[in-house]
Amino acid sequence: MTDQQQENTAPTPTPATPAASELPVVPDASEPSTAPTSTDHLTAPAASEPAATPAAVERPAAAELPVSPAATEPPLTHATPEPSLTPGTPEPPLLPPTTAPLTPAKNDRRALRAVLRWTAAVVVFAVVGAGTAYGITDMKRSDVPGLGTESDGRWAYPVLSKPPLPAGSPGPFASANPAGVHAADLRALVLPAPEGAAGDKALDGSDGWLATKVFLAEFSSGDDRTELAQKLTDDGLRHIAARGWTTPDGTHTRIYLLQFDTATVADGLASGNLTGYAAPTYPVRGADSYEEDEDFPDAAKVTNISLRAYAETKPYGAEQVRQAFVTAGDTVAVIVQSRKGEAEAVPFQQTVTLQSQLLA
Repeated sequence: MTDQQQENTAPTPTPATPAASELPVVPDASEPSTAPTSTDHLTAPAASEPAATPAAVERPAAAELPVSPAATEPPLTHATPEPSLTPGTPEPPLLPPTTAPLTPAKNDRRALRAVLRWTAAVVVFAVVGAGTAYGITDMKRSDVPGLGTESDGRWAYPVLSKPPLPAGSPGPFASANPAGVHAADLRALVLPAPEGAAGDKALDGSDGWLATKVFLAEFSSGDDRTELAQKLTDDGLRHIAARGWTTPDGTHTRIYLLQFDTATVADGLASGNLTGYAAPTYPVRGADSYEEDEDFPDAAKVTNISLRAYAETKPYGAEQVRQAFVTAGDTVAVIVQSRKGEAEAVPFQQTVTLQSQLLA
C-alpha cells in the first residue's frame, strides 16, 4: 500500500469532551439574551453518541423520588386520616405518656367532703351514745327520768337464795323424801322484805320463832281463834317462822310459815280446815267477804306448790285484804296483805310467787 492510501485510511480522531468549565453558559431566562440567534456555529453531536450531561446537575435516585398516589384513587374521607406511610416521609414523633396526676372532678371532691363530714358525725354520735348508755345502765331505775315509778307496780326484792341443806338431806320434793320435810332452817326460808320497806317488829318473835298466839291474833273472831288453836295442836304444829313489813305505799304484808311433821298433815289442814271453795274458813281482821282470785296468772304458779288465793270484795272497809294459802311439803304459808283503799294485785302476786319458790 502506498503512503497516500495509508494516509487516506487513517482512523478519524474522536473529538474530546469539553470540560465543565468549557461548556457554554445558558443565559438566565430573566435576562435578555445577547447571544446570536443563528445556530450555524453549533456542531450537533453524532447520533451514535449521547449528549453529555452537565456535571453540576445530579439526578436523584429512584428510591428517593416521592411516590404520589394514583390519580384514579379517591381521596380518603375519614375524620382522622391515617399517618402517611410514603417512603422518605418522616413519621410524626409519638407523644410521651402523660405522668401528671388526674385531677378529681368537682363533684368527686364534694362527695368526698360529704362522706368525711358524715363519718365524723357518726363517730361523735357513737361516742355520745355509748357514754349515755353506760350512764343509764349504771344508774338505778328510780334515778332515770321517766322511770322513777315502776310501771307494773312490782317491788324491788333482794337477790334470793335458798339456805344449804344439811349433808345427806334430800329436798322437800325428792323421791327419797316422801314425807316432804324441809330439812333446811325454816327461818331462812321466809321471804325477806323488799327495798324501802319498814319491818314489823311484832313478827320477829323470840330467836326467830313466832308464838302461836301472835299468829292467832291475825283472825278477827275469838271463836275462830280458839277453834283454830285446837286444830293446830291436834295436827302437831312444830313451830312458826314469820316476817312482816310496810312499804312506802302503805301496803302491810305478813307472812307466816307453819311447819308440821309430814306433808299429809299440812295438806289436810290447808285444804280441809283453812280454805274453802270461795273464801277462807277463818277470815282475818278487817275482812268480811271474799272471792277467789281468778286473775292470779298461771305463769306465776310454782310446780309442786298448792295455792289458794282470795281477795276481799266490795264493799270493804277502810282497807282491802288479800290472802293466800301456800302448801309446800310439810309447811303451810299464810300470806296476808292489806292496804288502805285497795290492795294492789301485782305486788301481792309477786310476793306469793317468790315465797312459793323459796319453799319449792
